[in-house]
Amino acid sequence: MASLNWSYQGNNGPDHWHKLYPIANGDRQSPIDIQTKDVKKDASLGLLQITWKPSTCKEIVNVGHSFHVNFEDKDNQSVLTGGPLAGTYRLRQFHFHWGQTDEQGSEHTVDGRQYASELHLVHWNADKYSNAAEASDKPDGLAIVTVFLKLGLCNENLKGVLKALDSVKTKGKQAPFSAFDPSSLLPKSLDYWTYNGSLTHPPLHESVIWIILKEPITISSEQLAQFRTLLSSADGEAPCPILSNHRQPQPLKGRVVRG
Repeated sequence: MASLNWSYQGNNGPDHWHKLYPIANGDRQSPIDIQTKDVKKDASLGLLQITWKPSTCKEIVNVGHSFHVNFEDKDNQSVLTGGPLAGTYRLRQFHFHWGQTDEQGSEHTVDGRQYASELHLVHWNADKYSNAAEASDKPDGLAIVTVFLKLGLCNENLKGVLKALDSVKTKGKQAPFSAFDPSSLLPKSLDYWTYNGSLTHPPLHESVIWIILKEPITISSEQLAQFRTLLSSADGEAPCPILSNHRQPQPLKGRVVRG
């Protein structure tokens, strides 16, 4: 199904998504505010096992509300297992969320604190489903590893991604982007919180096992500004920069965050 007309601003913004996508008011919506005092210690949660191959990184695409770095996922080369997951999840793409100012931009918050940006590494359950599209609306279909980016020093490991943005300035543009190692964007510690939630933009399927790394990485103000130069407009249209693309935290509705 083609995505209906939604945006992050104005009459089609997040406060109105429920008119097109009633699930926006569902019981398992994301993002959330993680209240650290309420996190349930769960001894059964194991270590995350991450095996990502740079050779599976293929292209960068401007999708109109962000950019995606896409990976080859036809076999189990770049996978996520362990942690809260019962199966093998293949890496499909990663993308970022950011805000109009450096003080906001993350979707999840921690004890009410916003970070400058948030990275989502999107995986799908290859043990149960045949492709990402089939898995995208199933309760255990997706697993998203999340990394917070806090304002700080220039992040050397982001430079390659940001440089590639120049080749996909406008909506619909895509360009080869190969041999990038997404592991370079992980913090030293893989300690995490986990909960069950949804995609954070339409179609908002409640299909995501969220794995949110506790330790942030850094990004500089200059690097954040490069995100905001990406355009949501296509070639030939009036330039419209993507200044902000994050959803506010949603009600927990009885869910438990484990860690």
